[in-house]
Amino acid sequence: MSISNWFGLKNINLFKFNHSLLGESTITIIGKPFIKLNLVDSTNNYAMQQVKNGIAKHGTAYFSYEQTAGKGQRNKQWLSCKGENIILSIVLEANQFFVEQKFFLNVITALCVKNLFNKYTTDKIEIKWPNDIYWCDRKAAGILVENIVAGNKIQCSIAGFGVNINQTQFDVMLKNPVSLKQITGKNYDVIKLAKELCLMLQDKYVQLMNNDVEALMNEYNQYLYKRDLMIKFKKDDAVFEGCVLAVDDIGRLIIKTETESVFEFGSIDWIIE
Repeated sequence: MSISNWFGLKNINLFKFNHSLLGESTITIIGKPFIKLNLVDSTNNYAMQQVKNGIAKHGTAYFSYEQTAGKGQRNKQWLSCKGENIILSIVLEANQFFVEQKFFLNVITALCVKNLFNKYTTDKIEIKWPNDIYWCDRKAAGILVENIVAGNKIQCSIAGFGVNINQTQFDVMLKNPVSLKQITGKNYDVIKLAKELCLMLQDKYVQLMNNDVEALMNEYNQYLYKRDLMIKFKKDDAVFEGCVLAVDDIGRLIIKTETESVFEFGSIDWIIE
């Protein structure tokens, strides 16, 4: 099925929903309310609990100055210095989507972070599949999208962002981190940038609701990390080399070896020398 045939959303009222998880009437304004927290274990955990308690609504953003158990992809921990970075989780209305369409939520979250960096630097910012943000082979941000699912439909998504802004000293366990300050040499107002990120996500969310999926996927693949380059990967105990071509509309990485192959996230590891 082509990308453009995934959705039939053109007749949806984009700015008003009536769903049980997020309240009887929600307005599509991402970042309002914007709630600041001093300390949490994980902003994603906090946001998820607020949804389950019936407190959160679509667009609610939870920013924390510090978290003790930040969550990354594949059960990794996200480490961040207090008050120096964006630690943010946003509640998104998502029950228009089938589970098979969940990757589009990763696409819009990755693009909005890429756009945030592009606002402040002209250097090339790339998206490392599925949704890490890279600058010159160094990781600037990570995103974790967690979904509440009922049957074959997504009911609600929590988009968690860890974005390195002013931090310059990183844990030695981290292989290749970088911050916006290290890229540009400037200090930034973290709250201001977090609110800008919300507005950029708003733009991409509305674009998705308008069924502009093909343009979103094209933009994502335009900025795909290592696209058209030969890269070494590891699958199980075998190392192989292939050319990164694109990511398809269900989130699989397409690599050309002798033939074109597709790989689910988590099934292979990058070997970056």
